[in-house]
Amino acid sequence: MSEHENCHVEPLDKPVDQSALASAQAAYLAVGGMGCERCATRVQNALLNLEGVIVAQVFLQEGMAAAAFDPACLGPEALVNAVAGAGNDGKHRYWAELMYVHPAREARELA
Repeated sequence: MSEHENCHVEPLDKPVDQSALASAQAAYLAVGGMGCERCATRVQNALLNLEGVIVAQVFLQEGMAAAAFDPACLGPEALVNAVAGAGNDGKHRYWAELMYVHPAREARELA
């Protein structure tokens, strides 16, 4: 049986605070270790569970994630750590590398 079979994950539904996006930063991460949509959901949930993350999207095929965050609450290293922590079930191992950060208001994917 594949490590990606029978690993159901419910997507986290977090309302987007549009006003918070005005002063947020957007971080783009290269993400490794994802093998299926459930993996992408697991990584996205880990990002959304961080206090200070406003919105997050994971792109499985591209091996990337984008997250808008409040820089007063956390920094990009917390996002990288959250991705690694998403695989804490002993079956999955994810990792991330920060690619770049810029103002979230300039990020089309996160609007």
